[in-house]
Amino acid sequence: MKKQPSAMAKARRNARYFLENLALRSIFALLFALPYPRRVALMGWLAAQVIAPVAGWRARVRANLAHVCPELPKTEVERLARAVPNNAGRTLIEIYSGSDFVARVKDSPIEGPGLDALEQARAQGRPVILVTAHFGNYDVARAALSARGHNMGALYRRMNNPYFNPHYVRSIGKIGQPLFEQGRRGMVQMVKHLRAGGVLGILSDVYFGNGVAMPFFGKPAMTSLATAEMALKYDAVLIPTFAIRQDNGLDFVIRLEPPVPHSDAVTMTQAVNAQLESLVRQHMGQWFWIHRRWKNVR
Repeated sequence: MKKQPSAMAKARRNARYFLENLALRSIFALLFALPYPRRVALMGWLAAQVIAPVAGWRARVRANLAHVCPELPKTEVERLARAVPNNAGRTLIEIYSGSDFVARVKDSPIEGPGLDALEQARAQGRPVILVTAHFGNYDVARAALSARGHNMGALYRRMNNPYFNPHYVRSIGKIGQPLFEQGRRGMVQMVKHLRAGGVLGILSDVYFGNGVAMPFFGKPAMTSLATAEMALKYDAVLIPTFAIRQDNGLDFVIRLEPPVPHSDAVTMTQAVNAQLESLVRQHMGQWFWIHRRWKNVR
């Protein structure tokens, strides 16, 4: 049986959550006094130069790269140890910028063979699952497709910090609706959305302890099969979808890859992993190398 934390441990954790939320809200209050371009650039700088060293993000980026890309020169590793937190910081403040963010990205160009498949599915009333990752900014496609009239929903995970979660949900809700929280109630709503021919965005690139070990950058990574299983169960078109941040740090190109052919959940999920890896190798600084993607299977 899992040991429950003591009352003192809970109190310390809650105090930490409260202070973390207070610090973040204070930073955001200052940033929102700035025009959108300066706000995004400054948050990227703060994440890379201030937060990353203190939070251990740079060390985690280095460790992950050493595990799966040991051939990278030290200069490139150090560049990525700064570029990855910069992208993460930009993504966070973009998502919190609501209408400013939507106004900036809603007309982002959309390319790739998956676009025709998406439009065909809409014409047929067939559900679509856009499987994405912590790459570029994962909410750009949702904002752009919602603005173009797609019935675009998204599945999200409740934040561990109870003080942070309410304003996080309000912020992502301004980008598009509906939202489905992971859990029984959210799953019921999500299934109803799919059966009605809706479009659903899902992040699938995180560690999942009860998943299947699959190669990602040549090393086994515990991976959930749930997205592919849903596509099979509800006959949804499964399209890997990514938003690639451009050189100015503010704009994006949305890429819809070819739909993943329906076969079995393992084969389909591995195809998604392979597509993501291919894109990350082209834009190494835009994936969330901070995440412990390969834990427990090294």
